[in-house]
Parts: sequence; structure tokens; C-alpha cells
Amino acid sequence: MNIIKSSKPVVVDFYADWCGPCKAVLPILKKVKEEVKGVRIVKVDVDRNPIIASHFKVHRIPTLIVFKNGEPIWTHEGAFCLEKLKSVLQETKVEK
Repeated sequence: MNIIKSSKPVVVDFYADWCGPCKAVLPILKKVKEEVKGVRIVKVDVDRNPIIASHFKVHRIPTLIVFKNGEPIWTHEGAFCLEKLKSVLQETKVEK
């Protein structure tokens, strides 16, 4: 939990191995990691970490939550586009 308290944005990807849409998120997150400096990406398997998923009220997967200084600043359930996530991260004043 200390990871999300970073002053730099942390993207937490709640997923499951059996989830097809979750697998589609992987290349997008990889691209974000390459293109946006200073962002950290953490993956949380909801089947192995149900307490963490419950704590953050994750009811559907994939769910992404972007944290900064321990506070959630953006949450998204389901598929999303690369440009939207990059836009959210850039709004947090991350170095590009």
C-alpha cells in the first residue's frame, strides 16, 4: 500500500489471468510505461488479492486506478484507449 503514496502517479491494474479484456490492457500499459516518464504500473490479481480488490471497491475487471500521493485521481472499468490514460497521467504533471 505504500507504493500508492508516491508523489509520482501509480497506475494500479486490477485483473485476473482468465479475463480476456484484461489481456487486451497489457499492450496499452506497456506503451504507457514506454511513453510516459515517471509513472509506475502495479498489477493486482483480484483472485489472489481479493481483500485489496474489495478495499478499493473493484467490482469489475479490468479496473485501473491512478493514484498520486495515496489518493485515487482516476478510476476506469473496462477497456480504454492509450491516449485517455496518457492524458490523465500528463494532467498530473508527469515529465513527458
